[in-house]
Amino acid sequence: MSYNFDEIIDRRNTDCLKYDFAVERGKPADVLPLWVADMDFRTAPHIIEKAVADASLGIYGYTESKDDYFQAVANWYSTYFDWNVEKKWLVKTPGIVFAIGLAIKALTKEGDGVMIQQPVYYPFSEVIKDNDRKLVNNALVLRNGHYEIDFEDFEQKIIQEQVKLFVLCSPHNPVGRVWTKEELQKIGEICLKYGVKVVSDEIHSDFVYGDRKHYVFTTVDPRFEEFSIVCTAPSKTFNLAGLQASNIFIPNVQIRKAFLKQMSAVGYSQLNMIGLHACKAAYETGREWLEELKVYLKGNLDFVREYLEQNLPQIKLIEPEGTYLIWLDCRALGLPEAKLEHLIVHEAKLWLDSGAIFGKDGEGFERINIACPRAILEEACKRLCRAVQSLG
Repeated sequence: MSYNFDEIIDRRNTDCLKYDFAVERGKPADVLPLWVADMDFRTAPHIIEKAVADASLGIYGYTESKDDYFQAVANWYSTYFDWNVEKKWLVKTPGIVFAIGLAIKALTKEGDGVMIQQPVYYPFSEVIKDNDRKLVNNALVLRNGHYEIDFEDFEQKIIQEQVKLFVLCSPHNPVGRVWTKEELQKIGEICLKYGVKVVSDEIHSDFVYGDRKHYVFTTVDPRFEEFSIVCTAPSKTFNLAGLQASNIFIPNVQIRKAFLKQMSAVGYSQLNMIGLHACKAAYETGREWLEELKVYLKGNLDFVREYLEQNLPQIKLIEPEGTYLIWLDCRALGLPEAKLEHLIVHEAKLWLDSGAIFGKDGEGFERINIACPRAILEEACKRLCRAVQSLG
């Protein structure tokens, strides 16, 4: 491989959320963190070079994008997702959760139903509740180690709870589903039938395993453009989350105007210079790095699967179709949620994401970020194994 993903980079004492805030977050200082979804790898070299050049300039003023930025983003999605976007659709935001919050404000009013599919990325529920909307859960169903959508419940919840907005996680974090074209078609048709707007969070779209294919929601059916917002970002793909640059596509002019009005109301305008240029560099020059990264991540996934089968058969891997976040079913350990968390944090000395924070449907599960050097992952698995063996 051209890139050394085995290199262990010490991120401590850099104000790194993943490594430097265990005590502040109620964890022992010596936990090994595999929780928050950023990677322990250096990003692609050309991105680093551009960021260094920007930093060396010494002037960090207001920055705006020109046509070459849009072309870099548009070419990426056209080439790899068969999605042809228009420049007028693009709204740049500092993050996708920020964009979801704006969409909730723009497209619903206090007390309206906003639906999600738990267990799902926990900021979804937080931003719904914090905006005084009604959280509606169309819980995913786990059948034979595979999560499915309960479409009957999906439609009934829309009717009964008068849902106005649906937040789709595609690919799904944390259960790792990459939704099929048929599933997305069914989602869209139900939402179209009942006038439900859709915000599709597609931040993990570049990470898909095997013969799976990620479909951008609005490419499934052209009618879906009229009621949908598609949220994208280079942050997960190229480890740029801290640079806060997301690209939100809103084809419908009225929805876009409402969204922009809310963005103006919170006082946000331009992206920061380094984030803007890093995004452009990533989409123009980062493909080779990404392809090698995906091979490495597949190796990490294979390692965890084999380790669990050989050493921890009580813990089941929910086979991911996408993302670098894996979902472990720990229910066979027979531990209440509090005792499972104690085992993970205080016995295994691991900082993972407890499944319970993704909703009640996540209780008994743990989410692990495998975007780290293999040696770190091996150590984490050994710690987990020793802790489980201590149960007797």
